[in-house]
Amino acid sequence: MGTKSYPGHIPQIEMVVRVALVCMMINMAAANAATKVQRFVQDRFVIGLACDPPNSNDMDDRYAEIAEAHFNLVVGGIGAQKPEAVAKQLQLCEKYGLKAIVSIAGLEPNQLPSGPACWGYIVRDEPGTKDFAGLRTRVDAIRTNKPGYLAYINLFPNYASDKQLGTDNYDEYVKRFIKEVDVDVLSMDHYPLLRPDADGRDGYCKNLEVMRRYSLEQHIPFWNFFNTMPFGQHTDPSEAQIRWQIYTSLAYGAKGVLYFCYWTPKGDEFPKGGAIITAEGRRTRHYYQAQRINAALKKLAPVLMKLTSIAVYRIRPNDDASVVLKGTPIRSLSPGDYLIGIFRHADGRRAVLLNNYRFAYTAWPTVVFDANSATVTEVDQKTGQEVPVIDDSPEIEGLQLSLDSGGGRLFILPQR
Repeated sequence: MGTKSYPGHIPQIEMVVRVALVCMMINMAAANAATKVQRFVQDRFVIGLACDPPNSNDMDDRYAEIAEAHFNLVVGGIGAQKPEAVAKQLQLCEKYGLKAIVSIAGLEPNQLPSGPACWGYIVRDEPGTKDFAGLRTRVDAIRTNKPGYLAYINLFPNYASDKQLGTDNYDEYVKRFIKEVDVDVLSMDHYPLLRPDADGRDGYCKNLEVMRRYSLEQHIPFWNFFNTMPFGQHTDPSEAQIRWQIYTSLAYGAKGVLYFCYWTPKGDEFPKGGAIITAEGRRTRHYYQAQRINAALKKLAPVLMKLTSIAVYRIRPNDDASVVLKGTPIRSLSPGDYLIGIFRHADGRRAVLLNNYRFAYTAWPTVVFDANSATVTEVDQKTGQEVPVIDDSPEIEGLQLSLDSGGGRLFILPQR
């Protein structure tokens, strides 16, 4: 006898098939969840460096020196290039509380080192679009064999040629990189000219804006390298110019800043002066500059990791700041040259990073926030604690803030 069918009734055989299909789908979903590859997740703000110290008998002292300057990430590949040197590098990074992104050193993905100090592996520097397909294969292989570790790739700056990029505009280059390579961190290097006759600061900011936008779209952090030494057309930066490059990155929401270079590379490209450490191993003035700047960054870092960028505003000397900043936590700002980052804190409060766009002069802006000053706090760059905002010129009407040349200050405002 056949099975009788009527509206709402499922024949017995069909029901068995459907149940089997549902069970199979559930099992497949469970298997996929179990085999889903763990991605790299950044858990701290990056204060990093390129050009690691050479593999030598005094490596222990050299890594202690890095930690003393308040760095927390070493991007290797120059000093430690062979597996034995990489292993030593990771051992010393662990000893001194540092993380490292290390050279692949010719190893296959399943042979790469791991451990508490290892964040990941250097895959490529400054690729063009023609390289993206091959890079995706390498990134996937590392993810499969070393889940949770970073396959690190650093991009060209926006002043690279179309031939280098492989596209006719920088935005398309970054967009394609994200789509075709599927990375966990965006990173680029940009070394702005900071000469009286050649000012590359606005181009630097445009590059940061592209990184910011795609970082927010993809929900991944971005880092950037900046200049610490004289080479080519670049003058030797002052402490204020180094500070400007860093605080500008912070205003755009960077979750990592990386010094180029730490150890001065040898070769025709770098014949003049030195980076943070000379090629012979001597500390330059940049070491002490970085140490001072990094000490403040280290205190800001926990709060910076809790902020999501909402907007960035450039206030030029002739701008009406009340118009430009309408709708932001700042109601008015006295005339000057500033970059302002607006953020949302993880706890719902608002944050403002006020950066002095001038690296040759200090600034004393008078600021009116949209909240009572008594409810506004500042993240103290000596302690990391939130403290009441102090008027730096109490005998002058309004809230005046002192901003060092190229520097910045971070304020937290109530939720609104």
